[in-house]
Amino acid sequence: MMMALGLFVFALETAPYQTFQQQIGWRHPSNNRVGRRPARQFLGPDDETITLSGVLLPELTGGDNTIDVLRGMADAGLSYVLIEGSGRYYGMFVIENLEVTRTLFFPDGKARRLEFSLKLARVDGGMEALGEKLISGVLAS
Repeated sequence: MMMALGLFVFALETAPYQTFQQQIGWRHPSNNRVGRRPARQFLGPDDETITLSGVLLPELTGGDNTIDVLRGMADAGLSYVLIEGSGRYYGMFVIENLEVTRTLFFPDGKARRLEFSLKLARVDGGMEALGEKLISGVLAS
């Protein structure tokens, strides 16, 4: 298992991703001042997104069924826990975008190659904050 998003498992048989891109931001809005540079104030974390990109070869790995499952998860509008195969916990994420490019077609029109890009956005909830406090307390002791 490479990673799990909720109950969906990214693995060689389903959707092996070749790229994992994480973007994390912090908010520092500015306030204009006369004759001086703008003052900045740290307000906390900003958006965090993860983009998983890869290639599916239906003869070897997942195909249209894999894409349909991910699309169904996105259509549900729910947040899902994201955990790496090593056990690293990333948080709760929603599926924000799914791009699919189909190439190299069979005579019946079915694609031999599907390139995908899945964009996830982190969402924080009450249970998420509670879990982080509990984990911090355990690590501190």
